[in-house]
Amino acid sequence: MGRTKEFDPDAALRAAMDLFWRKGYEATSMQDLVEHLGLGRGSIYGTFGGKRELYLKAMDRYGEDAREAIVGRLSGAGSGLAAVRDMVRYYAESALKDADHKGCLMTNTAVELPADQGASRRVAASLETLETAIMGALVRARAEGELAQDKDPASLARFLVTLLQGIRVVGKTPVRQRFLDDTVERALTLLD
Repeated sequence: MGRTKEFDPDAALRAAMDLFWRKGYEATSMQDLVEHLGLGRGSIYGTFGGKRELYLKAMDRYGEDAREAIVGRLSGAGSGLAAVRDMVRYYAESALKDADHKGCLMTNTAVELPADQGASRRVAASLETLETAIMGALVRARAEGELAQDKDPASLARFLVTLLQGIRVVGKTPVRQRFLDDTVERALTLLD
């Protein structure tokens, strides 16, 4: 009979996610994880596998949380166009308030680990989820007459996904205020 875990695996996974998010994959050592999670190496390996497996599980958790938040924001009752506009502004505002310059775990991973197939699949799935949610809101907006019929929801959604990821990257820089102030409102004019 196996030993009962004396820690909450979900809380440990969230703590690992936070550490990876702040430091990145390469800069986070196994010793960093041991110290941050307050667990022994054996507990980490036994529950999550090695560092890479733990990172991929942290990405999965981050993706689940993000998917829930994004779909909730964009598929709720009310104006689809207003939901898209609010979300773009929210990305910019959160980038400006990000005192730790953490950005987005998925965007950070895309930049740091482009050759890791497991990580790349998760990044692609996250981007596709975002694209689908935005496109759904824009299709709804067009059907309700909020978005002009000549506007292509799929093309606009891909543009906005690219913009949002750029916001996450620029948001990590010292010039973020200057760039984001102009960019967001200019980009939103495409929805007029």
